[in-house]
Amino acid sequence: MLVTFKCRSTSDVVMLRNLAQYLLRFIGKEVGARGVISHEELGAAIPRLERAIREEARTEAALESLHHVPNDHSSHEDDAAVTHRAWPLLDMMREAHRQNDDILWGL
Repeated sequence: MLVTFKCRSTSDVVMLRNLAQYLLRFIGKEVGARGVISHEELGAAIPRLERAIREEARTEAALESLHHVPNDHSSHEDDAAVTHRAWPLLDMMREAHRQNDDILWGL
């Protein structure tokens, strides 16, 4: 199932429900039929999501180094990391904060 995030100052951001749920938990929100991140909440939510993304990147790097196989020519580029998939939402949050807009979502 897909979740669509909407904001007046940006394009929509669409992501799978499980990813949306994962990211929203970092900022104290849950995916429901509908939801909102108010412009008042964005000042605290943005640094929390940024911190979570940094920690996720460190964890992925550590796991990659543990499982690295020399001369392994298989492609890992198709494995889109959560950190990369979080950027559209984070960008939306930053712009909404600059424009004093709310972010709404629905299923």
